[in-house]
This record gives sequence, structure tokens and C-alpha cells, in this order.
Amino acid sequence: MTNPDPTTQYPQPPFPRQPQDAPGSVNAMTPVPDHGEHSYQGTGRLAGRKALITGGDSGIGRAAAIAFAREGADVAINYLPAEESDAQEVVTLIRAAGRKAVALPGDITSETFCTQLVEQAVKELGGLDILVNNAGKQQFQENIADLTTEQFDLTFRTNVYAMFWITKAAMPHLKPGASIINTSSIQARKPSKNLLDYASTKAAIVAFTEALAQQVAPHGVRVNAVAPGPFWTPLQPSGGQPQDKVQTFGSDTPLGRPGQPAEIAPLYVFLASSESSYSTGGLFGSTGGTPLS
Repeated sequence: MTNPDPTTQYPQPPFPRQPQDAPGSVNAMTPVPDHGEHSYQGTGRLAGRKALITGGDSGIGRAAAIAFAREGADVAINYLPAEESDAQEVVTLIRAAGRKAVALPGDITSETFCTQLVEQAVKELGGLDILVNNAGKQQFQENIADLTTEQFDLTFRTNVYAMFWITKAAMPHLKPGASIINTSSIQARKPSKNLLDYASTKAAIVAFTEALAQQVAPHGVRVNAVAPGPFWTPLQPSGGQPQDKVQTFGSDTPLGRPGQPAEIAPLYVFLASSESSYSTGGLFGSTGGTPLS
């Protein structure tokens, strides 16, 4: 059996206009994203592991949750209360894989909640082996004059502060062999002019990852970052991009289309598993062919 052509394996732009209010829903997108619901097949690479994933209701976090469960891990997902319906779909998929699913809604821009989130995940799962800091805020602004302090602060609290608070709370629970995976972006290396605050946070995530990896390596804990390119998730039509760019999203990559969350989930599995035991402090790209540097 030959592998499919990656340029035509998934839908290509143009896409219809599809504005949503943030945080958005996967079921309101056209086409509906593929998170591996029907395609991902596990091989037991994460058997018995316990994972916490932020932003686990949709997009990349949803795909990672499905893949982790099918690889044998119990999974706790965090998400905003407004995303409950999408989150419950993920819970059902985790349980269908025969694994424990823990739903932990709440706002990670609160340090108090972040601490409680980790403690609750550890309690419900019976430990913690894998932490995926994936939740993110992205809101385009064409001009710095229109970028408010409130938006700048909320983007950093969601993308950077929450990662710091959650990781700090998780460290006492992570034993040798544990893995932390942070979701950065191609924006860390190739920032778009209308994503000034978002790109800045994604660059900060890379530096955080590289520094923390050196700090915790003697304890047997690995820390890596993933740098997605344009992926088809609710982040885009719910304010992450102008609607004209949503319609052509991913067309400027060498593969000519956006990535589907199912296509990046195996990378998170690799970084969570012992197969990547000599990889720490790295930035792993999945960009449709656009160079990271």
C-alpha cells in the first residue's frame, strides 16, 4: 500500500468564510478538522502513563488526547467552561479507548486555578507522567495602536504565565522518565505582522523550554517544544486570523494547505514516549514545509 500524496491528503483552500466567537468550536468549522477520531491507531507506546493536556477539547490538544489514550495513557484535559460540549466528545473518545478520562474545566489565566488543576489531575489520575502545555490565545491586530494592554496581558497570561504556573506545580509530581511538551509555533521564528503579541509568547515558550530542559535534565525529566505551522483549528476562525486569511489558510506553505490536528498528534506521542529518550530542549517543527529558520 502506497502512502497518500501529502498535498492532497486533506482539504485544500479556498475555504468558506466562517466567523466564530472565541473560543470557537470544532463542529462549527467547514471542513470539520480531523483529530484522528477515525484514523489514529495506537500500539501501546504510552501504556500506563498519566497525562494532563491543556486546551484538550479541540485542535492539537484534542488530537493529542485521542492519540495518548489509544497509546494506553489515562488523560486529563483542561478547557474553558464554554468549551464543554467539545470537551465531552473528547472524554467519550478517551473512554472508548478503554482509558480513564478526567475533565477539568477552568481558566488557566488564574494562578490559583493552575495550581488546583495540577493537584486535581494528580489526584484523579493517581500521578502524572506527561504534561502538555498546549492551550493558547491568538487574536490578530493589524496595528500596534490597536493592541490593547488588556489583550497583550491576556495573551501572555494564557500562553506563558499559565505554562509557568502549571509546570511549576507539576514538577514535584514528575519522576524520572516524565515528559513536558510545550506548544510553541512557527510564529516564534517567522512572526506575522498582525500577531505581535501571540508571536512574542511563542518565542518565549521556546526560551522557557530550552532553559527548563537544562535545569531538570539531571532529574530525568525531559522538556521539548512543538512548533506547528498553520493548523486547521478553531483558533483561526474565532479571531486568530482575518476571515480573508481563513479562506486561504495554509495556501502559502509548500504543501499548499493547512495541517490537520491528526497529522501532528504522532509528534506529541513521540515526545511523550521513551522513543525520544535522548531528545530534550528541542524545538520540533510541523510546518507543511516552511522552514523554521
